[in-house]
Amino acid sequence: MHRVDADEADPPSAAPAVGTALRRLAVPLGVLGSVIAAFAYVGTVDPNEPGHYPTCPLLQLTGVYCPGCGGLRSAHAFVHGDLATALGANALAVAGYGLFAVVWTLWALRAARGRRPRIELGPLQLYGIGVLIAVFTLVRNLPFGAWLHP
Repeated sequence: MHRVDADEADPPSAAPAVGTALRRLAVPLGVLGSVIAAFAYVGTVDPNEPGHYPTCPLLQLTGVYCPGCGGLRSAHAFVHGDLATALGANALAVAGYGLFAVVWTLWALRAARGRRPRIELGPLQLYGIGVLIAVFTLVRNLPFGAWLHP
């Protein structure tokens, strides 16, 4: 006959499990909080009004739109729910917002389960991202790509 100790008879408490899950989610939640704070600031301080943010040095010196030009205006419009204006200001940034949401969700789910985040991008994917950014930058600076100007 097996004797049951007092520790074996009591079911485990849910409190340590919740505490452990919150500890695992601390970094993803911190990153999310920082992103929300940045979007809240840009949503409050309008980048369309001169003097609030510095101008793009590449645009100012060369007249060439960099891949980030219009990103603040895009974020401002996105915060205010104006997706058409956000896409018009910087379509690549809007795609980045969606990509961030997906990657952050996967990260948080893995962290909550106690698994390490894994994003394994090979050379082909990294070159693809570089080519996408380069093509976006090139097209937005050509006459037929004026619709991509911020």
